[in-house]
Amino acid sequence: MRGTGSVTEGVPEPADEVFAFLTDVDRLPEWNAIIAEVVERPDVVQHDAEWVVQIKAMGTSWKSRSKVEEYDPQRRVFAYRSCTDDGNPSYAIWRWQIEPDGEDASRVTVSWDLHPETFWRRALLARMRGRQLRREVPASIGALTRAMNEPAA
Repeated sequence: MRGTGSVTEGVPEPADEVFAFLTDVDRLPEWNAIIAEVVERPDVVQHDAEWVVQIKAMGTSWKSRSKVEEYDPQRRVFAYRSCTDDGNPSYAIWRWQIEPDGEDASRVTVSWDLHPETFWRRALLARMRGRQLRREVPASIGALTRAMNEPAA
C-alpha cells in the first residue's frame, strides 16, 4: 500500500524567503519535529545533492538519507527522495511548491508519495505513517513559519 497526500497552508512570509529557508538543510531541525540533527550536509543544495539526518520518532531513532530530485528556485520547487540509511529499499518522495500569495505571503504545498517496498512497511508502517503525516505536515509548516522569525541556532 502506497501512501500519498498533500497539504497546502498559508505562510505570512514572501515566497522567495520561504524557499530559501526551506532549502537550508542546516535549519531542518528547527522546524521539523522528528529531525534531531543534521549528520551530513551537501556543500550546495542542487540536483543530486544528498544529506543525512538523525530521525527520532515512534520511540526509536534512525538515519535518513535524502537526495534532491528537483531544485528550481525560479519556480520555487524542491523535491527529494528520502529513505532510511540502512539499505532498506522503501522510500518516500517529497515535493514542496512555494507560491506567492500577495506581496508578503505565500502558499506552501507539500506532497508526499510513500513507497513501502518490504512486507512490514507495506502491511503496517505505511498506513500509520500516512495518517501521521496528515497531522505532522501542517504542524511542520507552522513551525517553519515560527522558525523563520527566530535567529539561526
